[in-house]
Amino acid sequence: MEPWTDIHYVQLQTPDSKRPNRVLFGVDVYEPKGYLAYSAPRKVEGKLVYGNYGRQEDLDVLQKKNIELKGNVLLLRAGKISFAEQVDNAATKGASAVLIYPDAQDYTYVADTALYGHVHLGSGDPYTPGFPSFNHTQFPPTQSSGLPKIPAQTITANMASALLQKIGGPEPDASSGFKGGLPSVAYSLGGSENITVEVNNVLVNREIHNVFGVIKGFTDPDRYVVLGAQRDAWGKGFAKATVGTSILIELAKAVHEMVENDGFRPRRSLVFASWSAGEYGSVGATEWLEGYMSSIDKRVFTYISLDGVVMGKYRTLLHYISVLRSFPVVVSRLILSPHKVVEALWPQLRPMSMDDPAYPFLAFSGIPSISFHFISPNTEAYSYYGTNLDDVDRLNYATGHLTSETVAAAAQFAGQMALRLVHDHLLSLDVGRYSSVITKAVVRLKGVNSNWLNRARGSFQRAVMSIKTDIQNTDLSDKEACRILNDRIMSVEHSLLSPYVSPIETPFRHLLLGRGSHTLASIAETTDMEQLHIQLALATWNLQGCANAMEGNLWDIDEEI
Repeated sequence: MEPWTDIHYVQLQTPDSKRPNRVLFGVDVYEPKGYLAYSAPRKVEGKLVYGNYGRQEDLDVLQKKNIELKGNVLLLRAGKISFAEQVDNAATKGASAVLIYPDAQDYTYVADTALYGHVHLGSGDPYTPGFPSFNHTQFPPTQSSGLPKIPAQTITANMASALLQKIGGPEPDASSGFKGGLPSVAYSLGGSENITVEVNNVLVNREIHNVFGVIKGFTDPDRYVVLGAQRDAWGKGFAKATVGTSILIELAKAVHEMVENDGFRPRRSLVFASWSAGEYGSVGATEWLEGYMSSIDKRVFTYISLDGVVMGKYRTLLHYISVLRSFPVVVSRLILSPHKVVEALWPQLRPMSMDDPAYPFLAFSGIPSISFHFISPNTEAYSYYGTNLDDVDRLNYATGHLTSETVAAAAQFAGQMALRLVHDHLLSLDVGRYSSVITKAVVRLKGVNSNWLNRARGSFQRAVMSIKTDIQNTDLSDKEACRILNDRIMSVEHSLLSPYVSPIETPFRHLLLGRGSHTLASIAETTDMEQLHIQLALATWNLQGCANAMEGNLWDIDEEI
């Protein structure tokens, strides 16, 4: 292998050892050990309001009950959406601060367990948004638009129970889903008792190291697949970081031995990446993407995330990017299930969420990406993430004491996908998967003429058919012909990144799966007609540009709007 290290100088946020974060409620003073990185450091006071998970529908329930949110402190239970989305939703409604706790209904661990996380609604170093932190001294100070402007703090379940017992206010309706699992708590909505939240987190400069190894391809070494895992974690991080890093190293050793001893000759290169500062919002991975965008542009065929691949047993939960949707299902049939580790290898497919470690590769860089998790039935996440309880004993319990076997199955799954992607002549990416997503978005548009967007959708669908026809009529043993087809297939994700928004203000630029006013989903919700027309025009040409890129040659582009 040819290993190398990528060094960045990033700003992380940690608690101030001399001034602990505090919550003051009546005569009670709490100093929680856990914290939320990138919270706004500030001291605020307001009425305490309970807002369930802090989703939009939860906050709508409060407003229907005439519970004032503006200027008040919102108490939320962790889960359903990310910490960053919870805080952003609260700030949008005018809340002055947010407290987040693990409710007994969702988390079964000891009630005084500290909870850690971050609240940056983005990824990477939020003080160098859109560009890399190679040396922070050479850049002027700037901030990500995803940094919250209000303080946010985690508290334990015991602290939350004490607050909820004295919060006052009306009780929620039984149908609202607001009632959790804390004993002797009515989950009243509050709005009557004052509370003070004091966050004193400080910024620290840190040197972080991403570590890489590469097995170069023998035919197309300038095209590559990346497998990555973060190696940092809040607390012990056994499931979060140790498992993924172990699989990364073992796969690297296995493929190296296949090349050295078994005559394996991969067509494309395989890059193994160990990321740093993942718990602060994929900082190491995003800084690498920002630093080498021009070098990896359209060259990375796929990113496979190894983070959190083992959370339990029996069920495979697959987060995917649409063009990859059918590919992992095919690969899963090739995997043997030792000792019945996985009851059914047919994965349960889910769209990728914003807090997924693979999301920046997709929505920021336009790289087809996938993350997968072996998980127990009737569970949606591994409850020990972000705590000091993420250790080998608890993962063993979650896997029915089949951790080693489950990890081996996960390694097989990732390894088979990687080998197929670096070895097959033609990429197993279905570019037509986006057609239904685009059609649904167009149908949702109301109050505006969508003919142009419809024509761009037609161009996209014709380009998809053109690629499929050319695949059928191509000799797949012709290396150059396959390379041209693969380049056309690979143009899809990158071309769906909007060229009309700034990565500083809107880092997740993907037209269909990103986040911001430029996305088709957001356009459908726009009520400002002037903005609607502008965003619709930009989205139309973004989609048409993608269709043109898929056609390949300039003389094959069949229609211009």
